[in-house]
Parts: sequence; structure tokens; C-alpha cells
Amino acid sequence: MEKTNFEKLRVYQLAEKLADRIWRIVIRWDYFSKTTVGQQIVDAADGVGANIAEGTGRASLQDNRRFVKIARGSLYETKHWLRRAYKRRLLTNEEICELKPLMDELLPTLNAYFRSLNDAIDKTGTKYKARSTKFKN
Repeated sequence: MEKTNFEKLRVYQLAEKLADRIWRIVIRWDYFSKTTVGQQIVDAADGVGANIAEGTGRASLQDNRRFVKIARGSLYETKHWLRRAYKRRLLTNEEICELKPLMDELLPTLNAYFRSLNDAIDKTGTKYKARSTKFKN
């Protein structure tokens, strides 16, 4: 089966990798931890890739940009829940060391993808202008 456009995106592949790694960690937790913090982390991490995918399926570049912003919010939410899980001793140092490089790579890659959509809007001559073309960390 041939990949769709979003599956070819490096940013989507990183989001998928992060979500899968988080899933493999959370699935081993006890019931209470899984159904509280674990579910939140998994939902947030899955939301990054889901919003990238949904954005590519939208009819306009502006819609795609909006979903990339939502994906970025999901990434920050993932970071929040990972911090909570670590503070609550649900994550080990080894697991943090496994996840941190992915988080560190995903944010700038997501920002670069957003900027590429801005560039595409500028090239199409669309009258739409974002309030700011900066999408800072």
C-alpha cells in the first residue's frame, strides 16, 4: 500500500515514533497510572501526528497551518504529562533519555514544517497573512 502525503513527511514520522515509544512505556504501568496520567500522555502524543495528518487533508494551506499549530500544542501537552509522570516516578531516567532526543528533534521539525507552509502561502499569492510569521519555541 502506497504511503499518503502526510506519511512521507519527516515531521509526521517523528510524531509517530514518539507516540509509539510512549505507548510501549505506558502499557506496562499499573491500572491507576495507565488510566490517569498514561491516558493523557498517549492522547496528547497521538494528537501530534493526528493533527499533522488532518491538516494535510484539508482544502487550504491556512487550514493546514491551523492544524500544525494544534499539533504543536499537543506536543507541549505531551511534554507536560511526561514531566508529571517523571515527577510521580512513573518514568525512569532511561525512558526519559530515550524520549528526550525525539522531543528535542520534533519541535524544531514541526516549526520548520509550519514555516514551509507560510512560504507556500506567500508563493501562492494568497491574501491571507498570519499576524506573525514567527512560530517560536
